[in-house]
Amino acid sequence: MITTDVENYPGFAKGIEGPELMTEFRKQAERFGTEFLEEWITKVDLKDRPFTLYTENKIIKAETLIIASGASAKWLGVPGEAKTPNGFGGNGVSACATCDGPLPAFRNKRLVVVGGGDTAMEEATFLTRYASKVYVVHRRDKLRASKIMQEKAFRNEKIEFVWNADVQEILGTAEHGVTGVRLRNASDGEHFTLDCEGVFIAIGHRPNTDLFKGQIDMDTVGYVRTNGHSTATNIPGVFACGDVQDSVYRQAVTAAGTGCMSALDAERFLDHLPVEMPSGEEVTIEGEHITVDRELIITATGEVIPNEPVLE
Repeated sequence: MITTDVENYPGFAKGIEGPELMTEFRKQAERFGTEFLEEWITKVDLKDRPFTLYTENKIIKAETLIIASGASAKWLGVPGEAKTPNGFGGNGVSACATCDGPLPAFRNKRLVVVGGGDTAMEEATFLTRYASKVYVVHRRDKLRASKIMQEKAFRNEKIEFVWNADVQEILGTAEHGVTGVRLRNASDGEHFTLDCEGVFIAIGHRPNTDLFKGQIDMDTVGYVRTNGHSTATNIPGVFACGDVQDSVYRQAVTAAGTGCMSALDAERFLDHLPVEMPSGEEVTIEGEHITVDRELIITATGEVIPNEPVLE
């Protein structure tokens, strides 16, 4: 979780710090006997079930898989952007206006939003609820955002646009946090400083799905596609939840909700898998018997049918 203070998660009237919330989630899962394997997955094979996950030291087999690898904010890569103490991330620099904008540190302050797409317009408009002034810094002379989002931002008296400007550095001190941004005019190369007390990077997000490319259905950006009525993917037994499949809401509470959905979907999938008996036959939850050679299915009523896929 990139947010230090979480103010909008249900059940915490005074808010809670992100790392503390993660710790509480883990403790709750441990209470129900969850086993944690802290491994870095380097490769996956989803062609056959059980699915195979590879780490540097071991191979993990799984009958079901829930992909919850999230999405990462795109960053500028400029000095001052890194997390404290190497920069001002968490001390005036953020990539989530809805997460951090309402915090006291940003209220009634001059804020900068970097970007020119729908995300930037949405974040800038949202921040005007709390900021005294919002500067939208864009490297071109026109926006990429949709017309309706542009018009909404242009009408807002608290928003001022800084065109043809590239962010070169985020300025500040450890004591006071962000104090400004150093910009470069893209037209003449001249450098100038814009005073502010907060910077929000809004140049988009990148889902952490490189590991699954070529094996699972994704959109053009890389978000995993799921069934509209469940968290199921195009591969039976593989489910996806949270920001890895959500390019719209991207909130902790919505991620937790789809996480619950994925757990239920996976549980129901496992419940319906046939169980192997000592005889070699397999029995399904519906009471069907699958013969050892897997060629016949004997239904609960005694009917014998061929074990063939249904052609649509």
